Amino acid sequence: PSTSNGNIIMNLDVHDLTMTYDGQDALDGLSVSLRDVQSLVIIGPSGGGKSTFLRVLAGLETPARGAVTFNGIRMVFEEKWLREYRKQIGVVFQAYNLFPHWTSLQNIVMPLVKVHAVPHKTAEDTALALMERFGLAEHAHKTPAQLPGGQQQRIAIARAMAINPNLLLLDEPITNLDL
Repeated sequence: PSTSNGNIIMNLDVHDLTMTYDGQDALDGLSVSLRDVQSLVIIGPSGGGKSTFLRVLAGLETPARGAVTFNGIRMVFEEKWLREYRKQIGVVFQAYNLFPHWTSLQNIVMPLVKVHAVPHKTAEDTALALMERFGLAEHAHKTPAQLPGGQQQRIAIARAMAINPNLLLLDEPITNLDL
């Protein structure tokens, strides 16, 4: 769904979401209902469950119990359904999760080609345009180890945006950025 000005809006319903790691609750009965949201920031203490919540929304974790409905579609925590759902979600992790043996350009191009079946030339054009937009064009052929944390973070953000996601999840998105 989108507004009259073209901005994408989100409706999210979470009911009794519980996630446990080694007997420790990371989320304990979380329930929230959000309507017509364009962006949302979750603030809380370290260890408060923010990253776990994002991982559940991204379809990367299966909760012990609870339900999540995103834009009227209830998440099904079964691998076949989740594989398709994940293709619509852009995620930037705290640790960036860039492939260390690929260049910055390849880190953006390869997921488009391998996961989303985008033709290589189209994927490369998309990646180069995003790298230019984020001031990274001169770093296209560098590996993550050759870049400082802020530039790695921007590569990860560009990679997440390259798929034109229905939902963009950013975990600690500005931690290493030089603003």
